[in-house]
Amino acid sequence: MAVSSDSPCYGETSRRDFLKSSSAWGFAALTAGTLMSDTALAAGVQKKETPEHLKLSLAAYSFNRYMQQSWPKTRERKTPATMTIQDFVRYCGELKLDGCELTSYYFPNPVSDDYLKKTRDLAGSLDLEVSGTAIGNDFCLPNGTARDEQLEMTRKWIDYSAILGAPVIRIFAGKVPKGGNEAEAIRLCQAGINESLKYAEKKGVSLALENHGGITSTPEQMMRIIEGIDQSPHFGINFDSGNFRTEHPYEDLKKIAPLAINAQIKVEMGVRGKEVPADIPRIVKILKDAHYKNFVVLEYEAAEEPKEAIPVYIKQLRKLI
Repeated sequence: MAVSSDSPCYGETSRRDFLKSSSAWGFAALTAGTLMSDTALAAGVQKKETPEHLKLSLAAYSFNRYMQQSWPKTRERKTPATMTIQDFVRYCGELKLDGCELTSYYFPNPVSDDYLKKTRDLAGSLDLEVSGTAIGNDFCLPNGTARDEQLEMTRKWIDYSAILGAPVIRIFAGKVPKGGNEAEAIRLCQAGINESLKYAEKKGVSLALENHGGITSTPEQMMRIIEGIDQSPHFGINFDSGNFRTEHPYEDLKKIAPLAINAQIKVEMGVRGKEVPADIPRIVKILKDAHYKNFVVLEYEAAEEPKEAIPVYIKQLRKLI
């Protein structure tokens, strides 16, 4: 894809150049859980009509401290888990949200189709959509068994997302392996996304690449990755408001917002590596200015007790969206 990131800053000019290529790299934007019929859009770039209000969801990762993590492998806990993924779905129902993001980590491993269907039906009974799923993959691993396992896990969760009725799955890129270099890591990441994308297309699930450190630490790095992604109506960016630990994170978020097909909002912002309270109205404005129209997902990671803090932030977000 013709995206230039060689300049010192991926700014408005190069962004416009990227958008001009949309006719050759269509994206069917997700809206209300379905795909738009007009596919003449660039990756994650949506029609300019902004909805009256955005839908609100909550990420299961918000309760990471209370759940058993079983994907990609079981992680030992210092204290017993006190919450399951289905307990989380019920909590989202209590908050009367529009959706719930069902992070893969907290499902049983292995997980049965029956469990997935029961979880999907539980959400439906509470008037919740499954806004998406999320995995913790690493596509920068070199060829071999470990990489094959990452690709297999991704295929599994594409299948599971389809069963759950989740329109999008958040994926990571990864990090430069020990002894490797960034150029090779990006090439491996591109190959992993392209292989997974072919499978996702068959299942009707979209892949959203998250800005999550490693080789996605800056917008420029993300654009270099996107340059090598095959044309597909099922790919875009997962906008994570708290993951750019750069000099000017809000400006960097503006650069990726037009490509977002999923958006997670954190209540803290990493400015030059230091956690500070996020300017949530400013973040929502960035999304609205980019004509974002899919789910806004609160991903709570701050120190305060989640069940005490989350309702406060949900109330704030409701007013903003």
